[in-house]
Amino acid sequence: MSFSYKDDYIKYRIEKAYSTLESAKLLAQNNFWNDSINRLYYSSFYAINALLLKKNIDTKTHKGLKSAFNQSLIKTGILKKEAGKTFNKLYEMRNKGDYNDLFDFNENNVVTLIIPVEELINEVNDLLSED
Repeated sequence: MSFSYKDDYIKYRIEKAYSTLESAKLLAQNNFWNDSINRLYYSSFYAINALLLKKNIDTKTHKGLKSAFNQSLIKTGILKKEAGKTFNKLYEMRNKGDYNDLFDFNENNVVTLIIPVEELINEVNDLLSED
């Protein structure tokens, strides 16, 4: 990936993180809990993907991104442990909500994650802005 393209892609991913977070909020306001969890997960995913790419870490799968996130960003202290807890919880919840039949999240599951996800994205954006 060329330097210019990489920077553009990183910028696109962080913008996508924020717009997807807004989608999650709208879905939550309209009681679409499973869909909101999905969007909260992806908003975090896009932000984390941007930061990993900035550090020249390219992942091919969701599981690979989760592993790289924990190893390269959480264990090293680049991101706060709370961000790790938030993303790891969302990873499990998104899988459960998307793939388990006859399962629905509720308001309590969703609203408690909106602010931590926003904080995670803001923390990533701050790190991206440092360079």
